[in-house]
This record gives sequence, structure tokens and C-alpha cells, in this order.
Amino acid sequence: MDHEPLPSADHAEVRIVAATPEVARRVAQVLRCCFAATEQRSYSAGREGATRLHLTIDTSHAAQPAQSWLTSSESSFEHDPRDEV
Repeated sequence: MDHEPLPSADHAEVRIVAATPEVARRVAQVLRCCFAATEQRSYSAGREGATRLHLTIDTSHAAQPAQSWLTSSESSFEHDPRDEV
């Protein structure tokens, strides 16, 4: 596994893999409606038409719906990396 540097505080690197570029763009657009984000970078995912998008999300600049959810869930969120696939 490649060890990329961690994003700065309040930022997250997001990778979206989808069967088509349009599906990947729709998911990225939803994230942009909730958070400030960099321009997406698009790559082939190696399968027929599959696309991989990378973007950086700034969680310190959240839109109102995401801000309300983040505030209410901050204290209750506990993450166990063993739950990831």
C-alpha cells in the first residue's frame, strides 16, 4: 500500500470509483454541495468506462446541512479502522 502524506487538519482526501464518469461526477457534486472542495482529478479505473475521481474536501467550510450534522455527531462518532473494507 502506498503511504501518501496525510491531508492537513480539517481536510479529507476522497476517492470515488464508479462504472461511468457521469456517476462519479454526480457523487462529487453532492460532496461539493456539503463542503468546499478542490477541483476533481479524473483517472481511468481500468475497466470499460470506469472512472476514479480524486478531490480534497475542506470540512471546516461546510454548508449548513453538513455543518448541523457534523456539530451534532462530533461527540458520538467513534471510528474503528478494522470496520473498513
